[in-house]
Amino acid sequence: MQLIINGQQQSYDSPLSVQQLVEKLSLQNKRIAIEYNGEIVPRSRFSEQILNEGDQLEIIVAVGGG
Repeated sequence: MQLIINGQQQSYDSPLSVQQLVEKLSLQNKRIAIEYNGEIVPRSRFSEQILNEGDQLEIIVAVGGG
């Protein structure tokens, strides 16, 4: 399955939920926002939202600083 994540094409063996993708990318303990095909996915729906061939995601990771 091909996904476009932050403008980069990525390949995965099988369909994934947003939650599974977050885990594969080791982002589960980070403050993130995910846009899925132009719409923000609430964290409460990460496990429900199944990704499909050709979907586009933008993943933004909040970083602290000072």
